[in-house]
Amino acid sequence: MTTLAPPPGQESTRRSHRAGPPADGGLNSRARRLFTGPEDDPRWARPALWGILLLATALYAWNLTSITGNTFYDAAVYSGTKSWKAFFFGALDSGSFITVDKPPFALWVMGLSARVFGYGTWQLMLPMVAAGTGSVALLYRSVKRDFGAVAGTISALVLTLTPITVAITRDTNPDPILVLLMMLGAVALLKAVRNGKLMPLVWSAVAIGFAFNTKMMQAYVVLPAFFLVYLWATNVSLGKRIRNLAVATVALIVSSAWWMVIVDLIPASSRPYIGGSTDNTVWDLVIGYNGFGRIFGASSSVGSQGNGASFGGSSGLYRMFNEIMGGQISWLIPFAAIALIGGLVLRGRAPRTDPKRAALMLWGGWFVLHFLTFSLAEGTFHPYYVTAMAPGIAALAGAGGVLLYRAFREGAAAKWAWVLPVAIAASTVWAVVLLQRVSGSGTVYTVAEIVVAVAGIASVLGLLVGRFTRRHRLMGFAALAAIVALLAGPAAYSVSAATSSTNGTNPTAGPSTGGGMGGGGGGMGGAPSGTKSGTKPSGSAPSGTRPSGSGSAPSGTGSSSSSTGESTSDSTSESGAQQAGGGMGGGTQVSSEMIAYLKKHQDGATWLLAVSTDQTASSIILESGQPVISMGGWSGSDNAMTLAKLKSLVKSGKLHYIIVSSDGGQGTNSEIATWVKAHGTAVKSSAYSTSSSTSTSTSSGLYRLDASDVS
Repeated sequence: MTTLAPPPGQESTRRSHRAGPPADGGLNSRARRLFTGPEDDPRWARPALWGILLLATALYAWNLTSITGNTFYDAAVYSGTKSWKAFFFGALDSGSFITVDKPPFALWVMGLSARVFGYGTWQLMLPMVAAGTGSVALLYRSVKRDFGAVAGTISALVLTLTPITVAITRDTNPDPILVLLMMLGAVALLKAVRNGKLMPLVWSAVAIGFAFNTKMMQAYVVLPAFFLVYLWATNVSLGKRIRNLAVATVALIVSSAWWMVIVDLIPASSRPYIGGSTDNTVWDLVIGYNGFGRIFGASSSVGSQGNGASFGGSSGLYRMFNEIMGGQISWLIPFAAIALIGGLVLRGRAPRTDPKRAALMLWGGWFVLHFLTFSLAEGTFHPYYVTAMAPGIAALAGAGGVLLYRAFREGAAAKWAWVLPVAIAASTVWAVVLLQRVSGSGTVYTVAEIVVAVAGIASVLGLLVGRFTRRHRLMGFAALAAIVALLAGPAAYSVSAATSSTNGTNPTAGPSTGGGMGGGGGGMGGAPSGTKSGTKPSGSAPSGTRPSGSGSAPSGTGSSSSSTGESTSDSTSESGAQQAGGGMGGGTQVSSEMIAYLKKHQDGATWLLAVSTDQTASSIILESGQPVISMGGWSGSDNAMTLAKLKSLVKSGKLHYIIVSSDGGQGTNSEIATWVKAHGTAVKSSAYSTSSSTSTSTSSGLYRLDASDVS
């Protein structure tokens, strides 16, 4: 058996045994290389890559029909299939009353798939699975180019088996698209560093710009590393580096801001309200809700630092290792950190333009910047955000691990030659700690713990014995054992994420170990108000097959536990009635019977109904196939609906029905609720309910308004 990193002479001898290309060359030769790889690759490299890509696709797409989507984005995608205006703006409803609280690029990708293939689970998930698998392939290609096939293969496998990446890729949140675009930016940047040309740098900037139009400021986390690596390592004059960066910055600004500028230039009366903003502008969304509010806890419409602690634990350097986050991302953080430091030291005397050091700086910067940002963020923080950190960890595990292995085997840099066993031992111990946290949660975790411990011990002992006895083959076996030890735990979590139902809005992998929303068998210890629902509403999809578990309207009645032990803020009554919650509409049942009644009496109105929040509206949109107004955005506090606007909609016949709660809400909501109750006609539950227990005097919170009601 060969070692992981054979001496140059042995490697060249082995490669010489590969069959040459067919005599006719051309198309047949290219097709063969697609499956077997370049001639100078080891025989196993390309089959191993195809195996990893197949594994990634299987994990992301397993049991596709059971995948839980995010109602919020599912409804916006559906609305975009009904209206190109809603498509462009990323509106929640096809009537384009209010947008979702993110830019629309990921919605466009899913929406185009749904327009081509029809609306349904696999149509929405197809781009996500492709994005996840594409990110794995890009990472392999990038790491392999600088560090060889072994490093590329390890990096690709680590990314594939990152638990939170598996969980979020099986979802309709925009993060898989974000990661793919950032990966494209990184690959283009490294190409620009190698060849010194301008256009790869420009394309890198454009990719990050499109990532900005996916999740706004989160896309910019990697920019300091990008600028530093290009400025330091590119083999052109300093003046040309600065000029190229200036041009790329212009490309970044244009590709980031074009949609925002267009939307903000359109009169507010001719476009939807910008959900999540305080002043109905995308700019406010950028710097507030999706920008500094996430970091400092001052969010425009979703409160502050308390929300972050409810999902991913309290901010601080330990956050990535706490009981909520540890099993999602932290398995290889110790190894990646040690490999980064060791790798940079080992490349310390290399020229300034050394491509290996440049790559280590890039992926190390990617990892460190994300780690600090996510750990210290005091605003709203969801565990699945950290999938953006996974490529950095995976690249360091592969590239840094191979550098440390070669140094250990060859005895180079004597003081650092012993770092590899230390890194493996540290990560093995941490993996055992993580698995101990979930002991008793299932046989797979017990087996994983045993495998980690045994393989970790075997790896460290094998490396030490092999080094002292100069038995390279034994060290090769020990290195393989290390890979098993470090990936057994993440693999168990990833399989759990792929084979069990997760919360569609805040997906996580593995069993519940803390107070955040959990994956299969996970749980949330009392969700705060405004949490995004991912549970399945009653009824059928408007067309095609609706994504499974696309979300029910929230009840406002507190949290409840599902059969998986998952506690959510959503509940559905025994009769199948959905609950509309928050502000106007709180505590009101929105059943399939009510929706049927509303459709029957819509009387040509643009919107079927007006409710208080996005999560209520999105569920009804998917249930009815009709546009529904969310008056208060995600949390119910957006100023999207004013009394003057409501009167205008009613007078023009565009809206007839509105749900208000008994308390009427606060602020503008209170003003609207008071007016509706004074001028509208209350619709009794008996008008649409067939339940024999329904009293004719029971108030449903539903009111009918006509043009004659507006003075």
